[in-house]
Amino acid sequence: MRTGLALLLALAIAAPVRAADIAASPPRDLSVTVYRSPYRGAGGIDLRFLNGFALVSETRVVTLPAGESRLRFEGVADGIDPASAIVVGLPSGVIEKNRDAHLLSPSALIALAVGHPVELVRTHPKGGGTERVAGRILSDAEGGVVFETSAGIEALRCSGLSESFSFASDTTGLSATPTLSVLTRSPKPVTATVTLSYLARGFDWSADYVATLSKDRNTLDLGAWLTLANSNGTGFPEARTQVVAGRLNHRTGQVEPIDAGTAILAKCWPRGSTSDTPEPVRLEMRRASANFLMGGYAFAAGAAPAPMSVREVIVTASAKLEQLGDLKLYRTPSRTTIASRQSKQVRLLDKFAVPVERIYGADLPSQLDRPAQAASVLLRTRNDAAHHLGLPLPSGRIAIFQPGGGRPLLVGETNTRDLAEDEEVEWRLGESPDLQIVQTHEHRTIDRTDLQPIPIIPGLLWAISARLDDENRVEISNASSQPRTFELRLSLPAGSSLVRADHEAGVKDGRPIFRLVLPPQSTTIVRYQTGRRPVS
Repeated sequence: MRTGLALLLALAIAAPVRAADIAASPPRDLSVTVYRSPYRGAGGIDLRFLNGFALVSETRVVTLPAGESRLRFEGVADGIDPASAIVVGLPSGVIEKNRDAHLLSPSALIALAVGHPVELVRTHPKGGGTERVAGRILSDAEGGVVFETSAGIEALRCSGLSESFSFASDTTGLSATPTLSVLTRSPKPVTATVTLSYLARGFDWSADYVATLSKDRNTLDLGAWLTLANSNGTGFPEARTQVVAGRLNHRTGQVEPIDAGTAILAKCWPRGSTSDTPEPVRLEMRRASANFLMGGYAFAAGAAPAPMSVREVIVTASAKLEQLGDLKLYRTPSRTTIASRQSKQVRLLDKFAVPVERIYGADLPSQLDRPAQAASVLLRTRNDAAHHLGLPLPSGRIAIFQPGGGRPLLVGETNTRDLAEDEEVEWRLGESPDLQIVQTHEHRTIDRTDLQPIPIIPGLLWAISARLDDENRVEISNASSQPRTFELRLSLPAGSSLVRADHEAGVKDGRPIFRLVLPPQSTTIVRYQTGRRPVS
């Protein structure tokens, strides 16, 4: 007898103790640092396709019993990378981490409730009132929902009447928000403040500029908005917010997407007429309803999905620039809410009376006939203090306005790249039909007295003995009543160099360039020849 009692006692001691399931408090403090998509161009962002990421830090309070506990952090970002999560402040650290991918959805409820007690809520076939029938689900949503009651086995909605299920809140253990759970161990009961930090996808940011030219077009006022975007179903209220400019080397594994649920099949013998519209399956939770977001739709327990709405919020305070190693960090001056599936704008900068120069130009390849084309129009300035700028300008979009008819009118819209301090700035407005450019390939290589050799540049001494290509003739017509500053930029094949021309030429960004002043209502002709290094 004593041996049997001792054995039972030993088994009881050896039996594993189930870890306590503990939920951390909602975040008491939030910080979100958004990094741009490394492969996105200089243009704007699309809320549906955000390929940037963010570093999220949350401060929460946890109360742990003695022993092993599974601690749940509910309401993390959908796109959390669990491997990147760091929890600081736990008594004995973290044993393991898990991202709980199953969320509250109609199909997930059905799938995880198979074999569990539920209540079928339907209309009584005789009296018309609502009746509740206890039973259990035998098959999930993908194969057609089948359930069993004391009256037998039947398929959902095959009675021809309105039917839905009611679930007890602890039937499936599903969460209405994305959850990260960690296994931890505490030597004694403790209440602690912990910090959870992790990387998450589904974020991005960009700069959106607005430039307004003065009446004389010699200066402009430049303003910019910092556009923040969050495509996650989780929002971050009153967060300390920063964005980082520059391309950061970031690699991450595939993150399992949140399961938005599959369609629920209600299969049974046909009833009624072919014109009847099937009634949607409705699910009821036996607790207070909670709204939750999933897969681009907003759900409420017992409600049909409604299309997601995208909101835009504007905050007028200016962001502050800080240095972050070789990167630039812009910090919003006050806490801001980065809401779920929302774009938000924070003021980035305001600069006034920035001197600009209007330049007309064209980019032409040599040795080709080019039909008439309009000259492009550029606004040029320099990003320095002398031009009322002198700060890093992140990439984004710029819209340029000038006064007309008593109000500003749009005259150009383009993308702008990252611009460092003291760098030349060029924004393309569009084209000017008053200036037309035609290039003709003359198909001759004879020497001409009016084509002068280009001054020898160090490293290009071979040009003296270069084999000359055919001559190129460029006609630039200015039909306007004003003189125009014009730049002709040449694109030369590899191994070629500008050797002879009838106008003085310079070099910009490694390419030959002719800088001209075109008289009003006139035609200016430029002739040039290129040369190739002789084969030794």
